[in-house]
Amino acid sequence: MEPTFLNGSLPVEEFMNSLNNYFSDSSLMLWSALFPFTYLLHIAEEYWGGGGYSAHVFKTRGIELSQTRFLALHSLGLALMVAGIVLATGFGFPRTMFAILGATVLVASLIDALRSIVNTHYGPGLVTAIGLWLPLGCLSLVTFRHAMSGIRFTVAVAIGTTVSGLVGVIAMRGGKLI
Repeated sequence: MEPTFLNGSLPVEEFMNSLNNYFSDSSLMLWSALFPFTYLLHIAEEYWGGGGYSAHVFKTRGIELSQTRFLALHSLGLALMVAGIVLATGFGFPRTMFAILGATVLVASLIDALRSIVNTHYGPGLVTAIGLWLPLGCLSLVTFRHAMSGIRFTVAVAIGTTVSGLVGVIAMRGGKLI
């Protein structure tokens, strides 16, 4: 019996072939690498920049977020991002996923920028948010806007905005959802 993927409807071999077909387009491969790579750079800046994000949110908001929890949450976020890209590519909607991720990083960068403006000081992650995520988010939304229907694009942007909002809420709760 041939192994299957998820609910048994897509054989593993067929899934891997579809990944190979989509990733044979070098521009999609580049997009697939850009989001995780810039996320790693953002994590590094938040970890080491300005004394670290954990110390920053404790000092500015009294929120306790241990470095271990910070790294665990970002590791989960990175794993979900990579899994989302791989699954979306395998199931034939990578451009929609890049629109979702574009909206996510765009909203996150705008929140970081506004927070720094309001607080009149640097917050860990600001440089990568403005220097990498703001342009990446804008470029991905402009690039993939006409690669899908208006409704699909709007839903993708709404999902990305919601994800960014949830991440912000979790961060402001010290990494706890409940």
